Amino acid sequence: MQNVMIVGAGKGGTAIFKILKESEVLNVFAVIDRNRKATGILLAQQQGIKTGSDWRPLLNENIDIIIEVTGDDNVFQQLRNEKKKKTILIPGSVAFLLSRLMEEKEELIRKHQYESYLQELIFNSTNDGMVVIDHNGFVILFNKRAEEMMGVRKSQVIGKHVTEIIPESRLPIILKTRRIETNQEMVLGNGRKIITSRIPIVEANGSLIGAVAVFKDITEAVKLAEEITNLKEIQTMLQAIIHSSDDAISVVDENGRGILINPAYTRITGLSEEQVIGQPATADISEGESMHMKVLQTRRAVRGVPMRVGPNKREVIVNVAPIIVNGKLKGSVGVIHDMSEMKSLSRELNRARQLIRKLEAKYTFEDIIGKSDEMVLAIEQAKLGAKTPATVLLRGESGTGKELFAHAIHNASDRKYNKFIRVNCAAISESLLESELFGYEEGAFSGALRGGKRGLFEEANHGSIFLDEIGELSANTQAKLLRVLQEGEIIRVGGTKPITIDVRVIAATNVNLEKGIAGGTFREDLYYRLNRMPIHIPPLRNRKEEIPALCERLIQKINRDYGRNVEGITEAALTQLIEYDWPGNVRELENILGRAMIFMNNYELFIDVHHLPELKSSTHHKEEGIQDSHQPLGIGRSLADLLDEYEARIIQQTLSRCNGNKTLTAKTLGLSVRNLYYKLEKYKFENNSMQ
Repeated sequence: MQNVMIVGAGKGGTAIFKILKESEVLNVFAVIDRNRKATGILLAQQQGIKTGSDWRPLLNENIDIIIEVTGDDNVFQQLRNEKKKKTILIPGSVAFLLSRLMEEKEELIRKHQYESYLQELIFNSTNDGMVVIDHNGFVILFNKRAEEMMGVRKSQVIGKHVTEIIPESRLPIILKTRRIETNQEMVLGNGRKIITSRIPIVEANGSLIGAVAVFKDITEAVKLAEEITNLKEIQTMLQAIIHSSDDAISVVDENGRGILINPAYTRITGLSEEQVIGQPATADISEGESMHMKVLQTRRAVRGVPMRVGPNKREVIVNVAPIIVNGKLKGSVGVIHDMSEMKSLSRELNRARQLIRKLEAKYTFEDIIGKSDEMVLAIEQAKLGAKTPATVLLRGESGTGKELFAHAIHNASDRKYNKFIRVNCAAISESLLESELFGYEEGAFSGALRGGKRGLFEEANHGSIFLDEIGELSANTQAKLLRVLQEGEIIRVGGTKPITIDVRVIAATNVNLEKGIAGGTFREDLYYRLNRMPIHIPPLRNRKEEIPALCERLIQKINRDYGRNVEGITEAALTQLIEYDWPGNVRELENILGRAMIFMNNYELFIDVHHLPELKSSTHHKEEGIQDSHQPLGIGRSLADLLDEYEARIIQQTLSRCNGNKTLTAKTLGLSVRNLYYKLEKYKFENNSMQ
């Protein structure tokens, strides 16, 4: 390879340097320029080529060609005079000409490359597959969409005969016939369905260059057509389902205009499609507001709304829900239930409920809400009592949930599959109570049924009987109940033959049985039989932290009973309930919530303060039964009252000395913790005095 020395490293010299380096035919041995910072000098230094400011010392080197690009004629003459004879000297003018030609060549190459790039970009950007062959049938162009459709790469196709790639291709026929074929359906080897057009490529002089095939994938289009067909079938089926429904169905668009009703809708409302379709949603309403419009405004479903519809003012219950597609409201759908049918079903349901309630317990311990220490203790005691056959005595104020505990105890016992009989001893007259409990023989009294009658204890055999208000029993009935508890047998009214029974007795009272014993109205021996497992149920005022959970449970129950859709209670209303002392306990709370829900409007979802009646909190700090220790004994007071007063005072003083520790107080007084809780409730100590 011949060595070249470039004299002059300016713009021209730099161009010559780059051309020679790219050609790799001549070896650039040295670059000379008086300016040590000339572009060509710096470029040569980067590539490890000799540089300098004087060309003379290098003439003795093995230099084959000298290119002078300084533009100075004196430099050219000096080089010509001093160079070796065998060294070729190329003047700057020739070098400049060569440089210009090379630059034009590079510019043409760049333009050609850019145009080729644009053509390739256009060729590949189309969504149609394209295959181009030359006049011999060999593939010369193959775009990306064709690669995707056919599953082969461009590098595997270019230069091959088209029939090797697409055996069924008609492009060779197009070369012979020079005729255009358009919109021909074809199936590729991979199963894709395409629509293709084939066109011959002919020059202006009539010479055949090749042919091109342009094809479009119609697989998705075919699937879409099949889906549309399936959608129509689904739509037909959906319409058939809607039309077969016995419930009236109406659908409106987002503007509240009717778009669909079923025959049941016409039957119930008396309105035809012409009177509803395309009409405002209020067209069918006789009394009440349009629930369709309400749902479209709020985007929330409404349920169980009573209304009257149609010219006959048919009484119905309406459920309406929004139709939301991809987050956009498209309309609403309403279902109308005929109230005449529902009332008939409701009557049947009530009769069934009454029958079921007579035969079985409804509640379990899961239905009892208890978070306070006193309530948790009562629940644990009741669970323990459920596992034994012992008689349970439920004690607590009216409305605290004694019957709920009785149901739960029965359901948690091994008697849960047998009958659960409930008796309110205070609700049945004394003359009837004995015969109801123990039954009677034929002829026992005037009006007695022939053959006699089984009593409730016999009905409850192998099950449980709940005797509420046990303190109201007469002395004679108490004696018979004592026999049941002691001997496990009864004697019917008017009978002499004892009947053996196996009954679990759960008793409840809200009165002070101890006072009854002292006053002679309640048998002491019966008291001890009943009091084997006493369970004290605390009043609501001592467990106000449970009021939020109780409200939630009671609202759910009242919704079911009254057919309402109330979702809860506001914080302000809840605060007002918590501040009240609840002398009627949970029963009073249920009454307050039920009354509030009855007078709420259908669109109101939360009980607020204005729904509640006025509730006045108790401010009494000195409870009944606890007198001032300095007050002289009253005249005419019974011994039982005086003993109660003294006992209350002792408990209060001991509790105060023990800093409110109930366990320590019970130990000091020689009482069980359970018995202490009972006495605390008995004498109605304030909650703050027990802390």
